[in-house]
Amino acid sequence: MAIEIEHKFLLANNNWRNYITHSVNYQQGYLSSQPTSSIRIRISNNNAWINIKSATIGESRNEYEYEIPFHDANEIIQNLCKKPIITKTRYFVTHEQHIWEIDEFHGENEGLIVAEIELTKIDESYAKPDWVGNEVTYDLRYYNNNLANKPYSLWTKDIN
Repeated sequence: MAIEIEHKFLLANNNWRNYITHSVNYQQGYLSSQPTSSIRIRISNNNAWINIKSATIGESRNEYEYEIPFHDANEIIQNLCKKPIITKTRYFVTHEQHIWEIDEFHGENEGLIVAEIELTKIDESYAKPDWVGNEVTYDLRYYNNNLANKPYSLWTKDIN
């Protein structure tokens, strides 16, 4: 079984942009979001994957991901996935021994930027850079499948 261990954070400032090593653009759509799991299709460049993730809230979840034909993925996203489609640029930033993934959302989620760190074990320690703000790991609104249901542009403006 594949386990994903990650923490999600808002950003305190834009200093992270000075340390970007590379970036990738993603387009992803959700076929299903159930109380127990979500199923998404993701495209980046000419590659595509199907991803099945448990809907467990918190830092540890079951996750399975498989490469699929790009043409099929594109058709699935256009014809079968719920809208809006999530579009984002993922920036990779190294800080000490860890790689942080910073997702800058576009489209209906424009203005939202979230940093994630993936760990190899739950009790693994990590250093938080000065650009990392409040943790939102346990806030359902920041999960991509929920952003497809209620985009950031529809949130009230009292969110910090």
